[in-house]
Amino acid sequence: MKVIRGAITSQNTKEDILKDTTILIEEIIKANELEEKNIISIFFSATKDLDAVYPAEAVRNMGMTSIPMMCLQEMEVKGSLSHCIRVAVFTNLSDDKEVKHIYLKEAKKLRPDLV
Repeated sequence: MKVIRGAITSQNTKEDILKDTTILIEEIIKANELEEKNIISIFFSATKDLDAVYPAEAVRNMGMTSIPMMCLQEMEVKGSLSHCIRVAVFTNLSDDKEVKHIYLKEAKKLRPDLV
């Protein structure tokens, strides 16, 4: 099993959260040449200032309705990045497959070593 991580910042509107989550998931799929059958589950977390919609709804809107997903609230840490959606995509990719983690917009600050 391989876990692909990623994050993106967004504004707290349903439209923005869905759009930005879609962009993030599409980039993860493209960069890692993923097929839906290789995705075991997806866990999202969002900072407490993002509460207009569940990020998982974006994946459902993309037509991926058989993947188990969870949406959780990110732990609040003073001085941490706000308006941030984080994701962990659990896959059944082979152990020799190198994965590409995707950090977009202001979330690039979270992992400068990967961007």
